Amino acid sequence: GTAEKPILLNNIVDAEAFISGEEVAVIGFFQEPESPEASQFRLAAGRIPEVPFGLSTSPAVLSHYGVGANTVTLFRGVDNDRRDLDMNSKDVDAEKMTRFIRMNELRLVTEYNPVTAIGVMQSSLQLHLLLITDKMSPKHPERMHRYRAAAELFKGKILFILVDSNLKSNEQTVSFFKLKKSQLPALAIFHSPDEEQDVLTLDEVSVERVKDFCNHFLQ
Repeated sequence: GTAEKPILLNNIVDAEAFISGEEVAVIGFFQEPESPEASQFRLAAGRIPEVPFGLSTSPAVLSHYGVGANTVTLFRGVDNDRRDLDMNSKDVDAEKMTRFIRMNELRLVTEYNPVTAIGVMQSSLQLHLLLITDKMSPKHPERMHRYRAAAELFKGKILFILVDSNLKSNEQTVSFFKLKKSQLPALAIFHSPDEEQDVLTLDEVSVERVKDFCNHFLQ
């Protein structure tokens, strides 16, 4: 569909409905819908088709979210958090906005790469579960389906992450957990404050295995 991006949000009810149920949603708050800042926002919206973008110039909506004009806010469901980008303080263009969104775009299952790594480290969720696996494997879609199902059970407690073992940038992560490619797929759980960790190699990903592994670590 070629839905109009961004969607105009004229009141608080519309804004809340727009965010609700989305893993990631972005709203640009502006005084003027045609301001230069708003047009940079539209450019960014065009570059990230899979994220819903809303725009509001309603004083009631701005005050409801406690933001001033020229703020871009990313709302996310996985850790029930938000990130604000103030366009007034620095020269923010579509490029910087796009990077801000890509960095903070944490989902029910977040794909790990050098950009999302920053958002992961800054999340309020300090427990991270990594599924380290080969994305090219024919079994990948089924594995992901089960991993997502398990992620639903720990929403708000553990950040679920997918690490594609084919990516050169992920080699460090794989070796950090002292794993070899021949041992994959594997689960690794990591508690960032004290770096406590545990690793489990799997023949196959199942909701039960993931659940037991997480619960065991949480005890």
